[in-house]
Amino acid sequence: MSTSTTPGHELSHAPASPSAAPVTLIGAPLLVALVALAGSLWLSIGMKLKACPLCFYQRTFVMGVVAVLGIGLLTGRRHRAVLNLLALPLVVGALGVAVFHVYLELTGKLECPAGVMGIGTTPQQSLAVLIVLLVLVAVGVVRSRQVGESHPAAAGAAVVLGLLLAWGAVASSPPMPPAPTQAYTTPLDICRPPFHPQ
Repeated sequence: MSTSTTPGHELSHAPASPSAAPVTLIGAPLLVALVALAGSLWLSIGMKLKACPLCFYQRTFVMGVVAVLGIGLLTGRRHRAVLNLLALPLVVGALGVAVFHVYLELTGKLECPAGVMGIGTTPQQSLAVLIVLLVLVAVGVVRSRQVGESHPAAAGAAVVLGLLLAWGAVASSPPMPPAPTQAYTTPLDICRPPFHPQ
């Protein structure tokens, strides 16, 4: 009794090698992370805005994402399928801080300067680009299963770790200064408690 199969049939059911992971799994999130980092640096260097502690945390997390994806991409195809998984906690951490930052803004505890090209405020722009980055990284994690790298437990742990990083960043931030008792005389160049006239 013969159990032979055609070579093409065998290959169609075999998991692809991790080395077959397409560069777009890393290239797209890396590009978004680079845009986020460039925008963040432009706010400080080009627009002369002052980054508050929450801004610094988001920027630092994104720098970590750029480092992980960028250096990982340079190491070749061998480990490409897991790079999004390694970046996931950093992206979740940045997004968690951004959500808290926008929450403070929406509840009137902070007022923040306009972002690049005046489209929304700086925290709102950060939140938007981090949502895009999270989607791309999550797609990369899910698609890594198609190239033989499936780590659902590690992905769950990465999300939990990212939330813990976000909590640590928020909890360790310096306390906000008290709300001013008179109108500001300086331009809105940093996130600060708004003045509410009595």
